Amino acid sequence: MARRNVSRRAVLKGAASAAFGFHFIPRTVLGGPGRTAASDKLNVAGIGVGGKGHSDVAGMSGENIVALCDADKRRGSGSFQRFPNAKQFTDYRVMFDKMAKDIDVVTVSTPDHHHAPAAMLALKHGKHVFCQKPLTHSVYEARALAEEAKKQKVATIMGIQGHCTESTRLICEMIWAGWIGDVKEIYYWTNRPIWPQGLDRPADTPPVPDTLDWDVWLGPAPRRPYHPAYLPFKWRGWWDFGTGALGDIGCHAIAAAHWALNLSGPTAIEVETSPRHDETAPAWSIVKYALPAGKLPDGRPRPPLTLHWYDGGKIPPRPAELESTRKMGGGGSMFVGTKGTLFNGRMIPETKFKDMMKTPPPQKVARSPGIYEEFLRACKGGEKTVADFAFSGSLTELVLAGNLAVRTGRRIEWDAANLRCTNLPEANQYVRREYRKGWTL
Repeated sequence: MARRNVSRRAVLKGAASAAFGFHFIPRTVLGGPGRTAASDKLNVAGIGVGGKGHSDVAGMSGENIVALCDADKRRGSGSFQRFPNAKQFTDYRVMFDKMAKDIDVVTVSTPDHHHAPAAMLALKHGKHVFCQKPLTHSVYEARALAEEAKKQKVATIMGIQGHCTESTRLICEMIWAGWIGDVKEIYYWTNRPIWPQGLDRPADTPPVPDTLDWDVWLGPAPRRPYHPAYLPFKWRGWWDFGTGALGDIGCHAIAAAHWALNLSGPTAIEVETSPRHDETAPAWSIVKYALPAGKLPDGRPRPPLTLHWYDGGKIPPRPAELESTRKMGGGGSMFVGTKGTLFNGRMIPETKFKDMMKTPPPQKVARSPGIYEEFLRACKGGEKTVADFAFSGSLTELVLAGNLAVRTGRRIEWDAANLRCTNLPEANQYVRREYRKGWTL
């Protein structure tokens, strides 16, 4: 299939160019004063510019990088040095107070607990927003961001690079072409977490590094003493800051299924985990979502199905169709249908389906030029992105609803329309969080 895709990309080049909007639209069409003409370069501000944020800002380096914000000057130093003409900030609230009129596009690549406050502030200022996955820290925030983005009519995208690849589109097109029939079950597994989880809060209180504004880094999260157990990167396992392995990788992994099958929120979620801790996600978890019947993107009916999630090294049962020479691996995906099984993007057993796999399924969607180019073209009047906040908001809702079960260790009966757990009232405290004074959504 990889060999086939090379030649197919050449054919698709022209179609993708048209689909993702090489045409440019004047400022007056885009909404009047304050909008940069699409033929001009956009003014980009980065929030959280160390780590992944560095590459997110670099992905837009063909535009004007006008402002960079990071609470940790040491982590942000690479971006500060690469773009020395950009104004530097520690607090994005201050950045907007001083520079809102000079910004067209905002990237948000902070720890999860800042995603919604930063992205919402950008949206309310009418800016185009690129926000890393998961879109938000809580289920409620995902709904709120999607609604605000719709209201503002700006370009948005969540940072799930795999969603913009050829392989994701081929998975969708195989399913839409009926290669595996009606999908009954979906399995995802990952080696995450690759950071500490399943532990308690440290008792010692070392001094705050002089390059870190700890109060701003905490942001909307409850106050606690600084400790290197939280950052960098290790914040992912702490519930006040991150969303665990499911939140971190779930939006990447489940995006293909969400797109291909037009998934809606679950009706129930069951869970099995390692011993749970109040402050951190467990070392491993197995989550089972019951998803209701719906319609495929083209309107055809879709039966109910079950989605299984495994992390921390746990893996699903080995499918009987998988050749004995192939391994399950530390991470992967599997779609089980009434006519066949799609394992990591290939029909199994391959010996049975080798003739079918020689010819790609009918192409239904244009190919992406890459996540940054796709987003920037949308900002300049092109087609909307395939992972805009409408799509990624509903995806994030689905993923983070699973954390209600992970955090309680109990079965969740979920009213997706109203974002409410109906059988376990105490789980609803995790649907929407309280912000520390000075921080708002």
